[in-house]
Amino acid sequence: MGSINQLSLKEAVALIQDGDCLAFSGFTIWRRPAAMCYEILRQGKKNLHLFEVQGGFHSEVLVGGGAVKLWEGSWMGQEILGKTGVNLSRKQVAGEVIVDDLSHGHAVARVMAGAVNVPFFPTALAMGTDILNPEYDGFAKAGLRTGAYPKIPKEKYVKFKDPFYDMGEMLLMPAIKPNWGLVYAPMVGDEGTVRVLAQSYNDSDVIKACDKVIVVTEEIVPDEYLRRDPSANIATGYEIDYVVVCPWAAHPTGSQYYYDTDADFLRSFNSNTKKQDGFDKFAEEWIFGVNDHWEYLEKLGVKRLETLRASQATGYSSRVKRGTR
Repeated sequence: MGSINQLSLKEAVALIQDGDCLAFSGFTIWRRPAAMCYEILRQGKKNLHLFEVQGGFHSEVLVGGGAVKLWEGSWMGQEILGKTGVNLSRKQVAGEVIVDDLSHGHAVARVMAGAVNVPFFPTALAMGTDILNPEYDGFAKAGLRTGAYPKIPKEKYVKFKDPFYDMGEMLLMPAIKPNWGLVYAPMVGDEGTVRVLAQSYNDSDVIKACDKVIVVTEEIVPDEYLRRDPSANIATGYEIDYVVVCPWAAHPTGSQYYYDTDADFLRSFNSNTKKQDGFDKFAEEWIFGVNDHWEYLEKLGVKRLETLRASQATGYSSRVKRGTR
C-alpha cells in the first residue's frame, strides 16, 4: 500500500476549512480526538458543521469555543458522568448554533448509507415519535434544506411503503458524507492500517463515509504486526488520508489499553463551563494558555498522566477510583 502521509497536528488542522462538515471517532468518554479539537480553536476555525451519532467533550469544546454553526446528532453524554451538552444548549438558545435532532438509530443509518455510498438507508426506527415532527426540523426551519448546501439533504427523511414484503410504512434516511473524519486510534501501521484495542463503535463506517480522514494516533507500528490479527483493525491505508502522531491525543477521554478517562478533568469541565465566562476561563487555561499539545501535557504533569496510564493486562488503570460521579 505504500507509505503514509504523516503531518503535524498543526498541519493537519490547517487543512480544515471554515464551514466544513466534521464527523468523529469514539463514543461517550472513549477515543475522542480532543487534541485536534483544541487545535481547531487555536487556529480560529469557524462555522463548522458537526455530524455526530453521539456528542461529548470534544464537541462541547468546539461549540463552547464558537467554532460551530450547525450540529446534527442524537445526544451528548459521558457515561457515568451523565448526559451533558450545556454549551450546545446555551448556544442553541442564543441562536448561535442551529441544531437538528436525530434519533440514535437514524444517525447511525445516515452514516451507514454514506459508508457504502448509497443516497439513503431504509429503516423503521423511531416511527411515530416527535423526531419526525416537522416542527422540530431545525435545519428546515432555518431555511437550510434548499439544496444549496451540499452536506445538508433537501429532506430530513422520506416516508415510503415497502413494495416487496408489505411491511408497511418505513423511512428513507439520507446519507451523510462529511468533509472530514477526525479519528483517534491508538495504533496506525506504517502502511496505514488502523487498529483499535477495544470497542470500535461505528468508527469504520465514519471512515468510509467521509471525503477525507485524519487519524491521530499514539504510535506508528509495523503494518506486518497489525496484519497478524486483522479482526482488530478498522481501516486500511487506502481509506485514510493523513496520520498525526500525538501521544495522549484523546485526553481527557480515554484510550483502552493506553490510558484511562480523566474523570476529574471532565467533572471540572462540566461544572465550570455551564456559563460562557466559565468556558472562556477553561479555554484560556487549557487551550490558549498553552502553545501546543506538548505544553498541554506538561501542564497536566507526569504524576497525573501516570495515574491514568492503563495496565496492558486489564486495559485500564488500577489507580483510578471508579463507580461514582
